[in-house]
Amino acid sequence: MTTPDYRLTQLETLEAESIHVIREVAAELERPVLLFSGGKDSIVMLELARKAFAPARIPFPVMHVDTGLNFPDVLEFRDKRVAELGVQLVVASVPDAIARGVVKEEPNGSRNRIQTPVLLDAVEEHGFTALFGGARRDEDKARAKERVFSFRDEFGQWDPKNQRPELWDLYNGRIHLGESIRVFPLSNWTELDVWQYIAREGIAIPPLYLAQEREVVERQGMLYAVNEFVRPREGERVFRESVRYRTVGDANLTAAVRSRATTVEEVIAEVAVTRMTERGATRGDDKVSDAAMEDRKKEGYF
Repeated sequence: MTTPDYRLTQLETLEAESIHVIREVAAELERPVLLFSGGKDSIVMLELARKAFAPARIPFPVMHVDTGLNFPDVLEFRDKRVAELGVQLVVASVPDAIARGVVKEEPNGSRNRIQTPVLLDAVEEHGFTALFGGARRDEDKARAKERVFSFRDEFGQWDPKNQRPELWDLYNGRIHLGESIRVFPLSNWTELDVWQYIAREGIAIPPLYLAQEREVVERQGMLYAVNEFVRPREGERVFRESVRYRTVGDANLTAAVRSRATTVEEVIAEVAVTRMTERGATRGDDKVSDAAMEDRKKEGYF
């Protein structure tokens, strides 16, 4: 007889940790919600939530802060996946907030900063006490500072110097009225882990993540696909290039990368050798300053 091997692989360990975090939030906090945009990280997080409570339904709603500048393919995928799982979708609309005069659009076209008050209003309106986010520590210096349970005060603000210790995977979910917790089940995952998990589980993804010939323009060293939100400026040349998206934020400020990866396995091979994070390589809205992400997080950004 052979001795059974009970050791877990890297992906199995990460999966078990994330499922533990999700179940812990459901047990500790009164009204959680999962932030789901249709991007790869939130897709994996939603799949982990499904596994955490199967065969029962996911016991909390999902929410998308819709900037009005999203890729149509991603919104289509979002709605399809939510319908498949039978979960409630809450949409916090930035265009509606602009129309009501709650927020004012910035001249640079980015709606990242004005997402924050829209998110905080939705949290207050629905009484959410915990928000699952798909952030990973390898994405950005500010996100590397985050705990798994990230405490937010009654104004939704984050103080990186006032976070709770998390020894031996023990999480403190105690909050007072008006306070909330941001929870990051994928904190210890990397971009490569996410793609390997997608491959292992056969998880569906939006087609933008795979390479194909697209019309693009080059701006500040990055390639932007021409679409309804990105039009050629004076002096810009439109050309065709095989590109894919490593992350899918707002269509007007998210760049693509040159790629020949038309399958998930080929994407994994590319990600395994890259040395730049997906946000650094593709997000024009993070080029404001080195502390752009941290500044937004202090204001309440997820």
